[in-house]
Amino acid sequence: MKEKKQGLFSKIKNFFIDSKIELKKIVWPTQKTVWKNTGIVLAMIFIMGVFVALLDAGLMELLRMVMTVSNTK
Repeated sequence: MKEKKQGLFSKIKNFFIDSKIELKKIVWPTQKTVWKNTGIVLAMIFIMGVFVALLDAGLMELLRMVMTVSNTK
């Protein structure tokens, strides 16, 4: 059997109905969890910033040593 083809407005209506159903399934985190995760993210940003700064300083020192050796020749 052929099924009746849905019209545009029927598709739009079904989209919003399905969206509402899916939104009800969301489990939102507690405020405590949000603050804990925010702290973890900020700590990781700080750690990565220190790592990149140290890496940059090390590579700049290495470049300075290479440039000094090549200038003395």
